[in-house]
Amino acid sequence: MATRLLGGRPVDLGASYFTCRDEGFRTVVDDWVRRGLAHPWTSAFAVHNGLGLTRSEDGPVRYGSRGGLSSLVEDLAAGVLVSLEDPVTSVGPGPRVNGWPVDAVVLAMPDPRARRLLDPSCVAELAATADSPSSPVLAVAAEWTSRQWDVEGVFVHDDPIVEWIADDGRRRADSAPVLVAHTTADFAAEYADDQDQAAALVVDAVRSVLDVADEPRWTYAELWPDARPLRPRAASYHFGEARIGLCGDAWGSPRVETAWLSGHRLGTEIARTLS
Repeated sequence: MATRLLGGRPVDLGASYFTCRDEGFRTVVDDWVRRGLAHPWTSAFAVHNGLGLTRSEDGPVRYGSRGGLSSLVEDLAAGVLVSLEDPVTSVGPGPRVNGWPVDAVVLAMPDPRARRLLDPSCVAELAATADSPSSPVLAVAAEWTSRQWDVEGVFVHDDPIVEWIADDGRRRADSAPVLVAHTTADFAAEYADDQDQAAALVVDAVRSVLDVADEPRWTYAELWPDARPLRPRAASYHFGEARIGLCGDAWGSPRVETAWLSGHRLGTEIARTLS
């Protein structure tokens, strides 16, 4: 749920939207909608394949946020003491963070990053994060002088570069002529070290899919090395005797809702354990 300020407005470069199936999460979403922090966006996207651009079947309601999806994370953190730019270099038994004793630890991040922080003696946690690969995605945002397309989003099934295009103006409900494309994993891996060239190639692919004639006014690219967990687990989280917790969208199907449920259930378990 990463939002960047680009061209004077927030643009979502991570998750494109979220859906809601669980009743507990529904309570949170309804509150966001009531307070104007989130809004229903669409229930249908287009599909681009060998036949060109076609309309997809209706699916679940996708939600967006005018302030960007990261604003919803900030809302959840309201009233919580948050320390930024305070590097964590190690998590070990005790539990300890950077050698300091704490009541409990939660590593809410992709497994490869969590493993880099875990001490070798954290046997259960290292085992829980073993054999859990993820794939990269390169997100490219671009703004045009005017709208030349009429889609909410497009699942692209026949292109080696782009697999998803989101209309950021529609999902933000301000109609700005901004698109965000997510690349295929193979393309992201190939161009991880040359994002400027990658952005140009992605824009060409987007223009071809949507039949856009003009070049954009600006582009911005950002690489997500561990964007999509490839082997989601059945369990919602990990929390063992070491009181080191692991959670995120790899603990279930990779969705925003899954990440919330994972953290919520882990938090409930930690509260029960510490009480």
